Amino acid sequence: MARTVFCEYLKQEADGLDFQLYPGELGKRIFDSISKQAWGEWLKKQTMLVNEKKLNMMNADHRKLLEEEMVNFLFEGKDVHIEGYVPPAE
Repeated sequence: MARTVFCEYLKQEADGLDFQLYPGELGKRIFDSISKQAWGEWLKKQTMLVNEKKLNMMNADHRKLLEEEMVNFLFEGKDVHIEGYVPPAE
């Protein structure tokens, strides 16, 4: 049976992640309160951020920026702003 969580991003019950995908206390918080769907949304934004801002994951400052953006996106309801990007009309 699938594990469900109250997703802080979606503000509803949803399928939880299968295992902790991020280390430490933040990883536990994500595992306990972020759904698979919300994590998938974050991965799309993360990819855009890494590509558009030319982030290097070997650089500690770049990793810190990405983590801050992840917390803002998943827990604080702030969308990721990427210069010049306009989301497609639905």
